[in-house]
Amino acid sequence: MNENLKSSNNIVIKFSGDSGDGMQLAGTMFSNISAILGNEISTFPDYPAEIRAPQGTVGGVSGFQVHIGSSKVWTPGDEADVLVAMNPAALKVNAKQVKQVGAIIYDTDTFTPADLRKAEFSTENPFDELKLMEKVQLVPVPLTSLTKKSLENFDMDSKSIIRSKNMFALGLICWLFNEPIDKAIHFLESKFAKKQNLLTANIKVLTDGFNYGNNLHMVVSPFHVYKSQELEHGVYTSVSGNKATAWGLIAAAEKAGLSLFLGSYPITPATDIMHELALCRDMGVKVMQTEDEIAGITTAIGASFAGALACTSTSGPGLALKAEALGLAVMAELPLVLIDVMRVGPSTGMPTKTEQADLQQALNGRNGECPLVVLSADTPANCFKYAYQAAKIALEHSTPVILLTDAFIGNGSSLWKLPKLAELPEIKLPFPPESMQEINAVSRDPETLVRYRAVPGTPNLQHRIGGLEKHSEKGSISTDPENHEKMIYTRLEKIKNVPVPCVQVEGNPDGELLVIGWGSTYGHLISAVNQLNSEGKKLAMAQFNYIFPLPANTADVLNRYKKIVVCELNTGQFAGYLRASNNGVTILQYNKIQGQPFTVHELVDHFKTLI
Repeated sequence: MNENLKSSNNIVIKFSGDSGDGMQLAGTMFSNISAILGNEISTFPDYPAEIRAPQGTVGGVSGFQVHIGSSKVWTPGDEADVLVAMNPAALKVNAKQVKQVGAIIYDTDTFTPADLRKAEFSTENPFDELKLMEKVQLVPVPLTSLTKKSLENFDMDSKSIIRSKNMFALGLICWLFNEPIDKAIHFLESKFAKKQNLLTANIKVLTDGFNYGNNLHMVVSPFHVYKSQELEHGVYTSVSGNKATAWGLIAAAEKAGLSLFLGSYPITPATDIMHELALCRDMGVKVMQTEDEIAGITTAIGASFAGALACTSTSGPGLALKAEALGLAVMAELPLVLIDVMRVGPSTGMPTKTEQADLQQALNGRNGECPLVVLSADTPANCFKYAYQAAKIALEHSTPVILLTDAFIGNGSSLWKLPKLAELPEIKLPFPPESMQEINAVSRDPETLVRYRAVPGTPNLQHRIGGLEKHSEKGSISTDPENHEKMIYTRLEKIKNVPVPCVQVEGNPDGELLVIGWGSTYGHLISAVNQLNSEGKKLAMAQFNYIFPLPANTADVLNRYKKIVVCELNTGQFAGYLRASNNGVTILQYNKIQGQPFTVHELVDHFKTLI
């Protein structure tokens, strides 16, 4: 190892610039390199809803933050050690999130008086105006002019050349953190396999950026982040939540021996699930991009009836539109997986920002008594596990399942160990007994109450289903009041019979405060709890991934603690649900509704006031 290297266990880097500056690509490539080389990672892409806001304005700033470490990394980090600012607007938006002794690498070519005015600075010294002069180390780099010089012999227009400066910045960051660029080159070779000129140009700029770093020794010293010593043997990669969700569905279909069908309509931030599955036609995946959200779910219901593992993906507004068809799937008792990648609402809200406000809609947003299973994933990597589990439950219990993720973990990524298909839980389809020679719409297992799986075309298993209430034995349409009540409770008991693992208590089980979370808040909550426990405080934590039905030991866990706080990115939907489900148990709340995830710092400060 180079003796001049500074070593660290954890580093946070943020790439920030205009939406067209390629910050998401640069950040994704750096996080992939770090994961492949053995670092734990957590990322947070944060970008505007506008396709292209006015260049150089605060509203058009796009960012990608990555936290790499030698031990388990739960969050993208509260503050950045290094900020790469492509223009003054990027500096202005992110200045408060740079650590006290951090570094800011900025493109001097974009810090002109005109650029400063676009970013709404009132002086010509933005660093002094933001009070950064004594707080951070400034590293001026003429990124734009260096990129132009690097590509001066290439037959490219000026716009395309300037667009390549993200690769120069990436090469510089790879040098700064002692990461080899061969992995980045491999990524580029895959991305631009059919565009040789672009490939050659990007590799040239990336390499020049890396080499330029050697000339910065007098300004900033390179870092070395220790590699993780805690990883189990296996193959690892960086995976986003949406990609992990798609792969979880593919694995479930393969394990069940079924074809996978996705009927969906593009919607931010869930569309990447559809994109990923559309690339997997060679694995028997069928994707239908429909004309609207209603068509998306109804085509999936048809595919389910026909015998496929059927799925549909959406975000909050689409979940509202799918509500009526969800009721049909509940009444017909058909397996269906609906993935809701939650975003800020109501209505269009802030489409690219994160929130956990669809919980009540997932639980109750349908007409009539309409029970179904609701799960939530808590990390990008765990989206694979819970997508697989959602499919397993749907198929084994003949029910729709809603899987809740959100923009934070859907777009974000973490280190993921690739599982082996043989090690995944078995999926047992509820076929009728061989002795059964006739079936109807309500034929079910007498113990589990699961409706038998009968695919059209199977001899002797012809039947008719639909949205009207059925007679509990004959399967024919029925308007009998007592029969309706019986069927309501039958469908409810079937869901309650779904086996749900007990909720586990982490941290200090004897803690004086129980912290409760669900979904994507897990990383920040466990980080805050661990930090306070290391300082001698006593905190326990319970994370809920099974929302309905709740784990059987929920009441027991709640009754063990005198003080409980539920933390969520809404006004308190899960807290209210727990109170209602557990005889009004006293629960405190800590809520944030700003389109951004919690920070560990704010959670630590709040928990201190409670203990």
